[in-house]
Amino acid sequence: MSIDMYLPSLPAIASEFGVETAAIQFTLSSFFIGLALGQAVHGPLADRYGRKPPLYVGLMLYIIASVGCALASSVVTLTALRFIQAVGGCAGIVIARAVVRDRCDAHTAARVFSLLMLIMGLAPILAPFIGGWILWFAGWRAIFAVLALFGLACLFAVWRFLPETRPADTMASASIGAALRIYGELLFDRRFIGYVLSGGFAHAGMFAYITGSPHVFIEVYGVSAQNFGWLFGLNALGLIASSQVNRRLLLHHSTDAILRRANRSTVLLGLGMLVIAISGWGGLPALLIPLFGYSVSLGFTAPNAMANALSHQGMRAGSASALIGTLQFGVATLSSMLVGLIGSSSALPMAAVIAGCGLLAYVAHRTLVGMGQA
Repeated sequence: MSIDMYLPSLPAIASEFGVETAAIQFTLSSFFIGLALGQAVHGPLADRYGRKPPLYVGLMLYIIASVGCALASSVVTLTALRFIQAVGGCAGIVIARAVVRDRCDAHTAARVFSLLMLIMGLAPILAPFIGGWILWFAGWRAIFAVLALFGLACLFAVWRFLPETRPADTMASASIGAALRIYGELLFDRRFIGYVLSGGFAHAGMFAYITGSPHVFIEVYGVSAQNFGWLFGLNALGLIASSQVNRRLLLHHSTDAILRRANRSTVLLGLGMLVIAISGWGGLPALLIPLFGYSVSLGFTAPNAMANALSHQGMRAGSASALIGTLQFGVATLSSMLVGLIGSSSALPMAAVIAGCGLLAYVAHRTLVGMGQA
């Protein structure tokens, strides 16, 4: 919700502050940096103090920062507050994954992550659409006020409905030295890193799309801010549908077998998108076809890569989940910044970064995990 709801308003925010759209895109990059760094903090805390206390702190920080974004007086202030908003909100990303790992083995976890994608996939469908209409009726600042209320609702839900899932007989040290030791062990685990980077690079391609699509759809192809939500939601719908197909496939196929085939698809779809962007053939309709296909492929890559990466982490699941988030959102930050830095009046920067991310996802899984998995 925090990433997608304000996307239709990027040109309007740029106009109010008197800056180029590329400068406003860095408010999105700032958010990604906050997601990457904040998760590294929340993970060890969740292992030490349980899953719920870091959620309380993170959500309260998120609510305060959201209110600040609504009142921001400059693009610099907005960029800084988006960073703080992400640092608070990312507690939910880390701890949701750790809760799944607390309760499920690898194969079951992959199916549960697919189910979670059905729930989380509603946000990319609804958020830009809702954001576009809020922008139309009340302006972009009201979007952040709505996000603050959303954070308040999440805080209540955690307090009222979420049980504590960290095993009572496990307790990890919250010291900096212990956290760094665990992170070091994970970084030298070749298979863990292979799965993380495989899912992370594919994920980064989606974030290049998130960053570039407002400019490409609205400014290059002339799509209205309201209709932008429909196009964005279409791709999210593909992601949701494929994640549910993945749940069915896991009844008969291994997580690695599905992941290998999905990675091949991201390469082909990314390259196809790049060719269309370079040639200009077919305009927006032609570009949307491989873009939709890339979104669909993430419904297979994300849950399977995540489940395999977390499958053997045990009591350090919180730290492992945090490192996954830090690495994946770090790569996503670079991809989104690259789209903004290249800058262009065409879809080429977005398509080139997506194609590169798809290729790197395939290479990471092939070289670090290997092709011999059943």
